[in-house]
Amino acid sequence: MSVFTAYSQEEVIDELKHRAPHAEIHLDDEIAAKHAANGKAESTIDGRILAYVAVGDKDDIRGVLKTAIKFHLPIVPQTADTSTVIGADGLNGGIILSLARMNKIVEVNEDDLLAVVEPGVINQDLDQAARQHGLFYAPDPASKPISSIGGNVSTNAGGLSGVKYGATKDSVLGLKVMLANGKEIKVGGRTTKQAFGYNLTQLFVGSEGTLGIITEITLRLFPIPIGKKIYGVAFFDNMAKLAEGVHALRISGLYPSMLEGLDGKTVQALDQYKQTHYAKSASSSMLIFMFDDAGETQLQISQKILQEQGAWKIQITDDPAQGEKLIQLRRDMLPAVFANGKYYIMEDMAVPSSKLAEMADYIVQVGDELQVNIYTAGHAGDGNLHPTLLWNDQPQAPANVIEATRRLFHKALDLGGTISGEHAVGMSKNQWNNEELGEDVDVLQHQIKTLFDPMNILNPKRKIN
Repeated sequence: MSVFTAYSQEEVIDELKHRAPHAEIHLDDEIAAKHAANGKAESTIDGRILAYVAVGDKDDIRGVLKTAIKFHLPIVPQTADTSTVIGADGLNGGIILSLARMNKIVEVNEDDLLAVVEPGVINQDLDQAARQHGLFYAPDPASKPISSIGGNVSTNAGGLSGVKYGATKDSVLGLKVMLANGKEIKVGGRTTKQAFGYNLTQLFVGSEGTLGIITEITLRLFPIPIGKKIYGVAFFDNMAKLAEGVHALRISGLYPSMLEGLDGKTVQALDQYKQTHYAKSASSSMLIFMFDDAGETQLQISQKILQEQGAWKIQITDDPAQGEKLIQLRRDMLPAVFANGKYYIMEDMAVPSSKLAEMADYIVQVGDELQVNIYTAGHAGDGNLHPTLLWNDQPQAPANVIEATRRLFHKALDLGGTISGEHAVGMSKNQWNNEELGEDVDVLQHQIKTLFDPMNILNPKRKIN
């Protein structure tokens, strides 16, 4: 069958260069190939992208969108490219729209406790800039040193501090977004209370670049707490016992700012990776916790609660250097686990706090029944677990790994949870919309997508199928 194209590739590229004159446009070269697949979710893509376009300003973004509309080209927004769910990998014949160059911290306002940033700003850079003003940026994903604010907003990233400060959505006050037609809109604002109109701000948060291109973000900042920052570690017989201890701390009124759980296999992997000696057995689990404004009463009560819940080897320190070592231990969890298998799937599910122990037990059960090597860690304080399934024999996930993942998904949903706590949906889970959301909401999701992006050029195949 003959296919007669209306435009040559050269004509498309010429139009792109004309409409986005300040952009860096890379075609089928090393740079384009490097950014087409991030190597975390997929090592290759189907076909090859048309171009990798690193925009320098809003006019460039508008020009890329206009070109995409004219030639019916898919656009994949990308900043730091740290997606783990095939959410920012290139699409065959499409354009990767990189906003990494748009990385200015426009404003840090001490009076209004907010910051205004471009999407390419790195999370850690914003936090460090805020701390120069006696403030801090609360969302703290494990990818904090490398992930961008734009990506964090697009995926509604969580993090280590979520138990006290929430996910990214809880710090977003307002956005500027360029729609598929090239028009920029402003949603939200600079106030913590906003009740006028529909809440479009939160509609764009977590939309994974499928509804518009985020061009500017207004974020809530907090004053650095007065008092000691206290760090601690405690051990439990297993993850289910740890979950019970975490639940007791959550309802105590102590307000810890971090409650991170690691199962025994993960602790053993960290010992091997970091040359430490934390692990007692393959079943015993580690809780890493923190209070960012603790007093002596909090410390005594927390220690009493942990002991009553069966914790042992409880260690507490107010030494920042020792505390940072504990936090870094948690951040090193993934490379430590990945060192134990050639291939992996890292999952992301969250359940109500009261169901965390049951979910932890079920993960062990599934691993044993299907003979799948599973390492589990996560943000235990908000019920968010990351079971990582490893294997060695083939690039594609074997049948038992796929079945194990499906069982874990169904269990999380049965417990009233979600199969995407903070990593977004991408292409990895978009087949599950009907299962998690229900048929009526699934249809509404597609109607919303069509309203904002009638030609389906914005990150198609992601978020919803």
